[in-house]
Amino acid sequence: MALPGSLAAGETPDSPWTLCREATGQAEQARNLPPHLLTAIARTESGRWHADSSETLAWPWTVMAEGKGRFLPSKAAAIDTVRQLQARGVRNIDVGCMQVNLHHHATAFASLEAAFDPQVNVAYAADFLVALREEARSWTRAVGQYHSRQAIRGNGYRAKVFKAWREARHRANRTRQAALKAAREAEKNSDS
Repeated sequence: MALPGSLAAGETPDSPWTLCREATGQAEQARNLPPHLLTAIARTESGRWHADSSETLAWPWTVMAEGKGRFLPSKAAAIDTVRQLQARGVRNIDVGCMQVNLHHHATAFASLEAAFDPQVNVAYAADFLVALREEARSWTRAVGQYHSRQAIRGNGYRAKVFKAWREARHRANRTRQAALKAAREAEKNSDS
């Protein structure tokens, strides 16, 4: 995984591929969360394969309802999809980078536009995770409860998140090591 602020080949700062990653990285730092934990949750919740970087990245325009995940091409398409679902009476709908449930967290967002704003979506989820951690007194339990208060459902989810978390930390370490090596090589070459 790229470090916060770095882009994969062909990406721009406003690329949908970077929006969740940037938001989770900022929220982790702002709330003193374990590095890459929120990013791992986002990847577990709304991840889709990104061929250019050969990894699963969180997608900001993700909608989950009726047992079906939908990766929409734009914020407008995601909002339209949620409105259509709601018009049909569907209430159990997860949205955005962190897949916040609109029924269980009915007061989380002022609007659907806000719900699909990666910064707003991630900030709410980060605050929710911190509250769960304070209540559970454990990051391990808090991660499981982010998905479900039922241990049987939370345990399997937690295992997926922890796998994604290990992968994110390993990728970050490899990226950091490569950057350090390149810096040492550049310094060595400039000295000659």
